[in-house]
Amino acid sequence: MTASSLKYAAFPLILMLVLAACGPGGGVDQGMSRLGEKYDVRILRDSYGVPHVFGKKDADVAFGIAYAHAQDDFKTIQLVLTAVSGKLATVLGKDGAGNDFMVHLIRLWDTVNEKYKKDLSPATRAICEAYADGINYYAALHPSEALPGLYPVNGKHLVASFVHKMPLMVGVDTVLKELFAERKSAAGGPSERIIRTAFESDAFARVVPRIGSNAIAVSPRRAAGGKTLLAVNSHQPWEGPVSWYELQAHSDEGWNMTGGLFPGSPVVFHGHNEFLGWAHTSNFPDLVDVYALEINPDNPNQYRLDGAWVDLEVRTAPIKVKLLGPVSWTFNEEVLWCAYGPALRRPHGVFAVRYAALGEVRQVEQWYRMNRATSLAEWEAAVRMGTLPMFNCTYADGRGNVFYLYQALIPLRGGEYDWKKTLPGATSKTLWTKYLPYEKLPQVKNPASGFVMNCNNTPFRTTAGAGNPRREDYDPSLGIEDSMTNRGLRALELFGADESITEKEFHDYKYDMRYSKDSKMAKIRARVERLDLGTDPLLAEARTVMGTWDLSADPENKATALAVHTYWNALGAHGGRAVEEVTDEELRAGFAKAANLMKEKFGSLRVPWHTVNRLMRGATDLGLGGGPDTLHCVEGDAQKDGRFRGKVGDSYVLLAAWDADGRVRSQSIHVYGSATLDEKSPHYADQSPIFARRELKPVWRSEADIRAHLEKEYRPGEEMR
Repeated sequence: MTASSLKYAAFPLILMLVLAACGPGGGVDQGMSRLGEKYDVRILRDSYGVPHVFGKKDADVAFGIAYAHAQDDFKTIQLVLTAVSGKLATVLGKDGAGNDFMVHLIRLWDTVNEKYKKDLSPATRAICEAYADGINYYAALHPSEALPGLYPVNGKHLVASFVHKMPLMVGVDTVLKELFAERKSAAGGPSERIIRTAFESDAFARVVPRIGSNAIAVSPRRAAGGKTLLAVNSHQPWEGPVSWYELQAHSDEGWNMTGGLFPGSPVVFHGHNEFLGWAHTSNFPDLVDVYALEINPDNPNQYRLDGAWVDLEVRTAPIKVKLLGPVSWTFNEEVLWCAYGPALRRPHGVFAVRYAALGEVRQVEQWYRMNRATSLAEWEAAVRMGTLPMFNCTYADGRGNVFYLYQALIPLRGGEYDWKKTLPGATSKTLWTKYLPYEKLPQVKNPASGFVMNCNNTPFRTTAGAGNPRREDYDPSLGIEDSMTNRGLRALELFGADESITEKEFHDYKYDMRYSKDSKMAKIRARVERLDLGTDPLLAEARTVMGTWDLSADPENKATALAVHTYWNALGAHGGRAVEEVTDEELRAGFAKAANLMKEKFGSLRVPWHTVNRLMRGATDLGLGGGPDTLHCVEGDAQKDGRFRGKVGDSYVLLAAWDADGRVRSQSIHVYGSATLDEKSPHYADQSPIFARRELKPVWRSEADIRAHLEKEYRPGEEMR
């Protein structure tokens, strides 16, 4: 299908007049206002405001993706680009100092500058440069929104944004936080305190995509009518740098991908094209090691390695921190480099950090090739590049294939050390350089059961019956997790019991709101039954409520609120603790706190769950079903009034189905809408009521279908005319 072109002969002149009227603002180069002339692209917004970007070439599409996303969330895109530039503290103040320190510590720009042309294909560089042009163009047309000192950005900024997220994905931020928390140094002065405080703040939590997700694929062996079904269901934060944005990328060169991406990305991270689709979920292998370096007593800038003193590479990182209004302060912080990678000096020693994907820049190229794949073989060839340090992949296609891959760059370590502890940094024996080969990674392809799933659970329970990877084939030093989430348990229970799954059942199973009898929630309920609660009548009543609860988080359930408050009180954020770790005293205190809160705020222990579990966005305030770690996952922050304000969980849901002839159709929903930051837009929260009803909207992919539901069509910048 060839996109019809739009011609506006006077358009460049009009833009120049607009920019002249607006003034320079933000330090934006006005020459960027002519960038739109380079690209042949149109943006078609459907009735939900979802952009369908049609271009002649892939680069044209990337330009349009940037512009469309900037229209809806320019502020977040700019924060992402500011973060990778190591200038986040100039915007966020001291909370951004930890990010800027890390950018210098890992030598982000050394890596990108060295490998941008060497490691990336011309096609990948072209879409990155085009995306950067789209951001520059939007900034030129909207100078009052542009952050000063950022522009122009280029393709390297886009690649840097991928490289920047890799250490955060694998937990380097947590390691740095721990190193700065141990033996706090008063001698370090204000800079020491600023960086430590930054690591202790939630600034990093806003950029780390390590929450949770569901991914399920069902083949014609188990789906009714010879269909193949795929659930793309990542549990990301509902706002911020790693919140989902939905669009379609369509070029005349063969790129035709529908799905979700994050601010600052020129490619779709997961979704489907006409041939195939995939979903990502987080996995948690051990991908970071910390080394204690032995420092030369006669030279603090040397460390011992294999019996010889080796020079540390010492640099000074300038970190500019916004203080008040235009006032800022720049402090210089030491950053080190050694054979293991980045290193830092602390009061209790000098420590090096080594992590998977250190020095890798091709993440965007892998995702780009996955976007353009037309078969399982092509898609696997892209994944075999091995650029992503983590993320499970669950795949399905129009030929009836389903596939699960525990994708990760798992270091091959020696067996003589305890890799969970700080390691000696004086021997090459602890310096790993290779990863577990692709063929050895846990994976399940077309099992006899006819389905694969991952809900952040162990890869050793991916399907029902035969075909699962064997735990005994993997050394414990690899750090592959063994745990099961409630979502994983429920997925196996539901999909394993139904041998002919219809599309409606597929939808209903994905929106399941129950807790398994083997779940953490069920274990908490059982322990509350056995607790010594004394003679408090309120706690006696609360125990009765918990005892009769059916382990469901449906909206009308009147015991769920008490159970979820108890769950959070006992297990902490995201239910991270094991139930067995919680003492009776802790559980009793958490249960009593929940009961008293319910009585104080709601006047009863029996309150419909939708009264407590809320979606709040602007003037929108809706009751929800679902809960923490249910397949319909909704997790919120507890408010002072006792309600939960939804924050993370089901955020972008895409269900795709290929019929027996290989034709695909799909449905999706976003927790808010396409205008992720524009409160004035009708699409700021127009999908929220549909989300609350656990329904989906249609996904339109052909130009005819899109035009049948068209809200507006334009070339980037044409709306400024």
